[in-house]
Amino acid sequence: MSDTFRLTMAQLNPTVGDLAGNCAKARGAWEEGKRAEADMVALPEMFVTGYQTQDLVRREAFLADVWTHLQALAADCADGPMLAIGAPYLDGERLHNCYFVLEKGKVRTRYDKHFLPNFNVFDEVRLFNRGEIKGPFAPTNEAPRIGCPICEDAWYPDVCEAMVESGAEVLMVPNGSPYFRGKFPIRMNEMVSRVVENDVPLVYLNMVGGQDDQMFDGRSFVLNRGGKLAVMLPFMEEAVVHVDFTQGPDGWEAAEGAKADLPEEIERDYHVMVGALRDYMGKTGFKKVLLGLSGGIDSAIVATIAADALGPENVRCVMLPSEYTSQGSLDDAAACANALGCHYDIVPIKATRDAVTDTLADLFAGRDPDLTEENIQSRIRGLLLMAQSNKFGEMLLTTGNKSEVAVGYATIYGDMAGGYNPIKDMYKTRVFAACRWRNANHRPWMKAPAGEVIPVSIIEKPPSAELRPDQKDADSLPPYDVLDGILEMLVDDEASVADCIAAGFDRETVKRVEHLIYISEYKRFQSAPGPRLSKRAFWLDRRYPIVNRWRDGS
Repeated sequence: MSDTFRLTMAQLNPTVGDLAGNCAKARGAWEEGKRAEADMVALPEMFVTGYQTQDLVRREAFLADVWTHLQALAADCADGPMLAIGAPYLDGERLHNCYFVLEKGKVRTRYDKHFLPNFNVFDEVRLFNRGEIKGPFAPTNEAPRIGCPICEDAWYPDVCEAMVESGAEVLMVPNGSPYFRGKFPIRMNEMVSRVVENDVPLVYLNMVGGQDDQMFDGRSFVLNRGGKLAVMLPFMEEAVVHVDFTQGPDGWEAAEGAKADLPEEIERDYHVMVGALRDYMGKTGFKKVLLGLSGGIDSAIVATIAADALGPENVRCVMLPSEYTSQGSLDDAAACANALGCHYDIVPIKATRDAVTDTLADLFAGRDPDLTEENIQSRIRGLLLMAQSNKFGEMLLTTGNKSEVAVGYATIYGDMAGGYNPIKDMYKTRVFAACRWRNANHRPWMKAPAGEVIPVSIIEKPPSAELRPDQKDADSLPPYDVLDGILEMLVDDEASVADCIAAGFDRETVKRVEHLIYISEYKRFQSAPGPRLSKRAFWLDRRYPIVNRWRDGS
């Protein structure tokens, strides 16, 4: 009786809807496994379709196409190791999130997801039917019996326990688990718990890559009995790794393999922003971007993220000065674009603004200038940037950080215009930290130059929208350390006003921030997508009504 089993783990990056491309990636991994004489090649949850599909998975024509591709994949991979891969399946009238094991040209077995996540970005109860718990399968008579709890199934003891009680000797968990800050230790602790509870090795196989606002960060791993780490795949990188299991007196055990390091938190966030933009561009077919480079810190970090993601030659920075734009901002914007190696254009807005002002002069006669005139400047910039986007086929990036997005300190149809916002889920104080980190660090996945690409003068000067003389953000908002502290409690932690006051924040300031959050919902409803970095990002994580008169009275 053989006492070895080789599993090929394929941590790869699918694209939602690209059935042929995803299956081609699966075939490539299978061929690598075949060359390595693997017994089984495994890919993540829902890999055939990409993840998450949202309502696309409810279309019967789509499901029929998925089945056609899955059968063709089984036929192509008939002569070699088994292939395990995730895909949806319509069983009569019941739609399931499934994990298929393909062998000798056919479907050997199928697992249906039992626990359907219905929180944060997940909406699977609405889309899928719960499946029955199924016992393990044996690749051959001489291999370990393998149970396949699908993603959420492994976050609760029930499914894993049932599979082990029915004979599973190894648990193989296919995942589509998206990133948020601090998630990895949560994942690891849960999987260690399953290993300790069941006394069997566990393979955690996650996908990698960006889909809309979500980034799947990889970090697949293998645990032996007692929760001992045997193998760790890299963060945010595709990888195909062969893991050998050996049967000993106490059962099956994975051989020690490479263990990739986990970068520090600020690097993880920055890598997610770069990777999410790179995938969003590549998967939507755009090659180049442009953005308004104001000389401020937000547009500087977005320009840097874009240059790191796409290469400086594919990033065009546009300064759109008015009479309120300081010489310092002009100098800083040019210095940033030059340090990055990006193309830099200057498009003054004075003539357009004068034309709009003259057009509205009679209608606005007798009324003092106010926020209206400030917003006109922002919307002129949005108009001119969108015109360039249309003319040159470049995607326009927006540059509002989470602090501004939260309280509406942004102009709809103005600086909010664009197709993607790399810093949508990064608070202003974290933007400062990211700029300092990027100036001091460079990694192989960055396409822009190393060194100080964001001038220190940009980081150190007081933030300003420069829409009126001597304007500063602090004129309209609390200091960003105070604002972000309140926002993290009200938005990320869903704390009460009373909780914020107990934490030391001024009640009047907290109430004002709370009011701004609620009245800005309509802006966020129309805002560009951006990568999810926290566990409470705007859009799917936090779904609030636009019309809402309730306020916390505490």
